Amino acid sequence: MKILPLCPCFKMWSKFPHIVLKYRLILILTLLAFTAFMGYQALDVKLAFNFNTAVPETDENYQYFQSFKEKFGEDGNVLVLGAKDSSLYELENFLKYRSLNETLSELPGISNVISLASLQKVIKNTEERTFDLQPLIVDEPQSQEALDEILQEAVDLKFYSGQLLNSQNGATLILINMERDVLNSKQRNDVIDEIRLIGGAFTEETGIKLYYSGMPFVRTVMQQKTSHELRLFIALSIGVTALILFLFFRSWTAVIVPLFVIGTVVTWVLGTVSLLGYQINVLTGLIPSIIIVIGIPNAVYLLNKFHQEFAKHGNKIKAISRMIRKIGLVTLITNFTTAIGFLVLVSTDITILKEFGLVAGINILATFIVSMVLIPGVLAYLPPPKKEQLKHLEFPLVSRFLTLLDLLVHRHRYRVFVATAIIVGFSIFGLTKLYTIAYMVDDIPEKSQLKQDLYFFEENFAGVMPLEIIIDFGKPRSTINARNLRKVDRLEKALAPLENVSQPISIVSFAKAVRQAFYNGNSRYYGLPSPSDRNVILSYLSNQQSKTDFLSSFVDSTGQVMRVSLKVADIGSHKMDSLISQVIQPEIDKVFGEDVDTAVTGSTLLFVKGNQFLIENLRQSLLLAFGIIAVIMGILFANVRMIIISLIPNFIPLIMTAGIMGFFGIPLKPSTVLIFSIAFGISVDDSIHFLAKYRQELFAKKFFVPVAISNSIRETGSSMLYTSIILFFGFVIFVFSSFGGTVALGLLTSITLFFAMVTNLTLLPALLMVFDSGKRNKNFHPLIEHYEFYIEDEDEEIDTDNLLIKENDPFVGSNKNESNL
Repeated sequence: MKILPLCPCFKMWSKFPHIVLKYRLILILTLLAFTAFMGYQALDVKLAFNFNTAVPETDENYQYFQSFKEKFGEDGNVLVLGAKDSSLYELENFLKYRSLNETLSELPGISNVISLASLQKVIKNTEERTFDLQPLIVDEPQSQEALDEILQEAVDLKFYSGQLLNSQNGATLILINMERDVLNSKQRNDVIDEIRLIGGAFTEETGIKLYYSGMPFVRTVMQQKTSHELRLFIALSIGVTALILFLFFRSWTAVIVPLFVIGTVVTWVLGTVSLLGYQINVLTGLIPSIIIVIGIPNAVYLLNKFHQEFAKHGNKIKAISRMIRKIGLVTLITNFTTAIGFLVLVSTDITILKEFGLVAGINILATFIVSMVLIPGVLAYLPPPKKEQLKHLEFPLVSRFLTLLDLLVHRHRYRVFVATAIIVGFSIFGLTKLYTIAYMVDDIPEKSQLKQDLYFFEENFAGVMPLEIIIDFGKPRSTINARNLRKVDRLEKALAPLENVSQPISIVSFAKAVRQAFYNGNSRYYGLPSPSDRNVILSYLSNQQSKTDFLSSFVDSTGQVMRVSLKVADIGSHKMDSLISQVIQPEIDKVFGEDVDTAVTGSTLLFVKGNQFLIENLRQSLLLAFGIIAVIMGILFANVRMIIISLIPNFIPLIMTAGIMGFFGIPLKPSTVLIFSIAFGISVDDSIHFLAKYRQELFAKKFFVPVAISNSIRETGSSMLYTSIILFFGFVIFVFSSFGGTVALGLLTSITLFFAMVTNLTLLPALLMVFDSGKRNKNFHPLIEHYEFYIEDEDEEIDTDNLLIKENDPFVGSNKNESNL
């Protein structure tokens, strides 16, 4: 073979095996020391407790929400307990219910508890001309008749109608306000666990079932599941990959060494999260498992090449050297393309995506470093592989399968094209059925208790998801102006009949309640002050506002800005967006026009906006990933035709997956859009491995394409099969998740990667057979040809003495051939 000149960078790369082998002990110890440091940092990693919105801080809606929280506090700090049982209104049970309320109110981190058992009613204070609050139940009722009178009085308090009590079926709520410091800390979990225990004891004692919901409860359940699944998926991914590695290689060495590599990188992942000041959330919690699954192919390709080389000549050190030289650089390239699928997320404006992409991308690249230090270093210290450990190279089933693929490509390549075209046609039809939607608790299974409890609140109280309308009248103390109150009342009456929306509550509700109180609690007077009583009632309110912070929940400190609070059902992002933009906002504009500044805000709106931002940013990042990987392919092949040939087999699996989503009604949402950039970055690796081997075989076989194709399928096919199977089952484990988005991510990524394996082993070689003549300019070699175009004589330069390998080295074992390099 003619020795071709290499560019300086590849001459340096040719020396890399010598460096890795000669200084392996120093490199391994340095790596272990750094891992210990990262492990120490990982001890400080924390779970996310804050509300993570996908809306950028520069967005107008985000800024409105922050302004709202400064004026009125958190809108998502209310934990809701519900009950619907007629026996609750029996004296004995109601007293226990009252005791439950008192116990809950004494918990640390709870600022207020409101329910039928702890209702406050507004009373008129004629002496000070103000309104005061007084408990509805002053003395504990001693008879059922006394309780019935109290309950009837509660029903007459119209202010609470639809808020605490469903007068039609008797369903009732306990509203528990959590302090902000507790809401966004680890203490929240402890408080909610305690509430569950107290509620469970009440249910056991009375037989009355309690339902739990509210943003703090939903966030806690999801956070606890995230913590549980972080550990579960690490264990599952390690178990699955270990089992598959053992089945393929039939060697414990081939299991332990890759897991040692992966264990190191997982430690780096957690250390990276801590060092960057990030926290474990639903997305970052997946990274360790993803790294395990993605990192194993490095080990498979390296070990497979090591065994192939050792089987040729029986020289362990030469096999390690050739393994590094032949596979090392292409492993760097494939790790880089995989990392691109994640790193492009850093270009988005969304914090949680940036964190996910940066941590995953950095550590996928780190996987290359760890693999290239640990795998050759450990193999150098281990005894040479035994005959039994090389049997997988001639695994009959795999060999027969690859032979079938080889025959298919050579004899039926046009049928491959036709079958592919038909499948793509159906997929494109399915793709047209795709739609976008997401829910606030979308990731929770339909049959879960959390989802069933949420349905209880939606059926009986129109939901628990907060939505706020902010109205700025432009002048201090203008919120109690009679004309302004009437306008707000018009808005509330327009919103009241809406399906899936609760009765609004605002200062208007309070003004109606104080008028009822002014007339000694007569429910017929629940309404805005009339011209005849307006002045005296407003004077009472004016005194009230100057006397205390009684109205702070409804009006800001200046009396200029007020809120109208709604609760909505979890109807999905599409319907929610329509509800806000096509119903609520037009009603606001109709009432206030352009004279008053208004805004719709709240956690629910930010979720809807955040979902839109996520999908749009993920689409952009996917296009960016396509572009970057296309550029990489261009650099590797320096041939437009080869770039197109290499990308087609990796685009088609994405189209097929999108078609499946359309046919099966799987919506586009953040978790499913994320699949495409991840899968594309991974699937391209197989194309690079195959084409790199193909280009090397072209030179070795005098540019005869059929033989080059056959040799490439047989040599790289087994590694592609092994890695694809590992990736398939590695991502399939996510179907055990409690989160629907994670299930979709795992299942659809597995399917996509399976399709990619098939297209890279059939369509790719078929395309090469038809569209690649095999002719090359012998004086010009694109980058892809350099990685494996090693100089044979350089293998002879390896000196066992320089590598510090002695004939009696107990770690190396006996291998006579090693002394005759």
